[in-house]
Amino acid sequence: MALFQKKPQVSSSAPLYTLGLNKTILIVGLGNVGKTHLQTRHNIGFDCVDHFAEQQELGQWVDKKNLMCLETSGTIGANRVIVIKPTTMMNNSGEAVRAVVHFYNVPLEQLIVVHDELAIPFGQIRLRLGGSDAGNNGIKSVIKHLGPGFNRVRVGVHNQHADNADTAAFVLSKFSKDERAHMPALVGEVNAILTEYLFGSLLPHDTRSFIV
Repeated sequence: MALFQKKPQVSSSAPLYTLGLNKTILIVGLGNVGKTHLQTRHNIGFDCVDHFAEQQELGQWVDKKNLMCLETSGTIGANRVIVIKPTTMMNNSGEAVRAVVHFYNVPLEQLIVVHDELAIPFGQIRLRLGGSDAGNNGIKSVIKHLGPGFNRVRVGVHNQHADNADTAAFVLSKFSKDERAHMPALVGEVNAILTEYLFGSLLPHDTRSFIV
């Protein structure tokens, strides 16, 4: 069963989708562990799920060494929600995600991965089910271990300096002062998107702009 189920049309010609009840939903934030990686573009997935877990009052992160991740969980609505941050480092994220998916028996369509996306401008968030890795090694690793059929919240990190910089160095660099000023809005918008996955409705392949 797909993560999204169509709802009958009410007042719009666009299809709406809503999450089914009584499911186990796995939300993954991608990033690298360690103080040197704090506030870097590649760690935006960690930042977003940290905020989500705080807003949803899911409790302290627990180091699950056997599952290669930090984990928190709780019940949101009628759904069991598990949130993890892999401790494998970005390029091997798929090892941890696969371990958690198999341990909790989570269907692939109920997996949501939040990650940085260099192909998208800073200031936009896009949603996708399936697709390629678009050069993100964390997503590449998840696809390698589980296949491509999972949901993604793609947070743009591209700015005017990206095209003239080494790709690896750019995504591992810290956000600028101006970008950091927009971080509360960014993580807030991702929290809203994840909440919509759990409670509400949203358009497939939605695009959000969080800078106003």
